[in-house]
Amino acid sequence: MAGDQDEVRSYETALFDDEDPVGGNLKEKVAEAWREFARHLVGGLNDLAPGTTLDLTLDPTASGTGDAIYSVQVTGEDDDMLAATAVGNADLPTAYRLDRTVIAEIVALGWAPPGVLPGSGESFGLRVPKSEATHLSRLVTRTLRDIYGTPHPAFLTYLAHDVNGRVAPIPSLGVARSLASIADADGDGVVDVQSAKHEEIDGLPLADKVTTVVARLMKTTPEELPIDPDGDIGIRSGSAMVFVRVRDNPPLVDVFSPILTEVEPTERLYVKLSELTNRMPIGRLYCTNDTVWASVPVFGRDFQPTHLMLAVQVMTGLADELDDRLHGEFGGKRFFGEGDKPKPAITGEGERTGMYL
Repeated sequence: MAGDQDEVRSYETALFDDEDPVGGNLKEKVAEAWREFARHLVGGLNDLAPGTTLDLTLDPTASGTGDAIYSVQVTGEDDDMLAATAVGNADLPTAYRLDRTVIAEIVALGWAPPGVLPGSGESFGLRVPKSEATHLSRLVTRTLRDIYGTPHPAFLTYLAHDVNGRVAPIPSLGVARSLASIADADGDGVVDVQSAKHEEIDGLPLADKVTTVVARLMKTTPEELPIDPDGDIGIRSGSAMVFVRVRDNPPLVDVFSPILTEVEPTERLYVKLSELTNRMPIGRLYCTNDTVWASVPVFGRDFQPTHLMLAVQVMTGLADELDDRLHGEFGGKRFFGEGDKPKPAITGEGERTGMYL
């Protein structure tokens, strides 16, 4: 009996540990993800053989940029040279084109304007030796982050291919998502999502069970999941980010999302969070250290994949819906607020709980 009570208290500690739910400052977490991406990119650039091109793209389905494809391409050339291009206004929809200030910023980074560098076409261009791969990595990273508004490298996809369109090997680029495992095997340019594998997971450790289930949900492989240095799986959901963390003692899976940061904790906010929590099917909303969190726990003992699938599905829908609503009412910043496109002001239509509350 005493052992059971200790286990219950252990679970409660894990469930209601509000002091450090993601293992560190959020801004530092994002900054470290970008640093890791840039470090890995240096190796990828150095590995580009002549004729091999690396495509880096802000995933429009995850970032909400519609038909706009913000991308950077780097191609290996003879004599250890690298030629890079960054998409310009000619290839962007009117609503997503770069204004004069942004164009000045991208030129100030070191890009030549469209049409200046031979072979760059309507894109910004740059050509450097591989000895400057570190400099090019920083420039590409800043372009994707600061110019194109990529809020987190987990929003990026990448694929290296040769002149015939066949997939070429490239080192992992941090939490950015490789398309190599879902590219067509014949190299005909068609990209098809691989069917999720249904291998037995009962005998696997909890962490492996979780990555297998999440990979199936995201239609990818466990090896291609975006996992940050803290070991958290990042799942993109519109303007929000959902994390999946595995705890060993006690065995627990925490599905959580920082809904708002830098928000002023007021009595009205606490009342609102309490009301919303009471109407949630599972999980809770709470505020600590000027951050509003949403959390759904899944017990690791007698782990049920369907429970984790439900938690992830609820959280991804909930986080993307609530960050906009609560931001409009209480201010603060969405986790990826810096990458948002302008949106119409929220009108007073009363409470809309959607299908998740």
